[in-house]
Amino acid sequence: MFDTHSHLFEDEFNNDRELCIKRAKDKMVKKCMLVGYSHEANLKAYNLTKQDPSFFYNSAGIHPSEVSVNLDNDMKMLEEFIDEHKVYAIGEIGLDYHYGKDDKEIQKEYFVAQMKLAEKYMLPVIIHSRDAIEDTYNILKMFPNVKGIMHCYSSSWEMAKEFIKLGYYIALGGVVTFKNAKNAKEVAKNIAIDKLLIETDCPYLAPTPYRGQRNETAYIYYTCEEIAKIRNEDFSYIDEQTSKNARKIFNVEDER
Repeated sequence: MFDTHSHLFEDEFNNDRELCIKRAKDKMVKKCMLVGYSHEANLKAYNLTKQDPSFFYNSAGIHPSEVSVNLDNDMKMLEEFIDEHKVYAIGEIGLDYHYGKDDKEIQKEYFVAQMKLAEKYMLPVIIHSRDAIEDTYNILKMFPNVKGIMHCYSSSWEMAKEFIKLGYYIALGGVVTFKNAKNAKEVAKNIAIDKLLIETDCPYLAPTPYRGQRNETAYIYYTCEEIAKIRNEDFSYIDEQTSKNARKIFNVEDER
């Protein structure tokens, strides 16, 4: 399996990170994308990747919760980081209106600026969209040459089809194992297998049977298992196909 969205570099794993990595590998996880979201997190993701380059990849970006009035300086720092460090994607980036923030326009400016970086460096994007699906779609549509991933997707199947038309993969995480996760289950059932990815978003959104606890990359097993049940397909088939999709979008077909 390929965990396409993990934050194993976070402080929550400081006491048992190596054990978490071992548990992931024991659960058949072969690759893991460490997703940055701030200048500090981008460096942490890169440094952890260097420690185990046969297992990890890393991305860099500025999450909508990290935006500020310092757009120009942040973009300068991010571009310098991309120039000086190997990264496989821009992200996570996007929009988050969940808390009714008054910084929606600033979020959009950061989002557009980072989409421009992705276009310049020909890198895929990892998209965070929370309670902002229409604005997210409209901005992605402005960049037809950029492809990427709708991370932790929880919107409707109808909207998923629109993102797929733009060239995006749909990534499902632990939420798909929740009994009341109608949208995620519908997407899992109907999506073409060549557009599906799996992820953990650890330490967040642990799947059943660990819901409410700290999530970790090993728990992607339960997401893969649930999707296989929903689709009435073999676990190994979901594993193989989603891993293939991840290697393709991150352009790592011939690496490691």
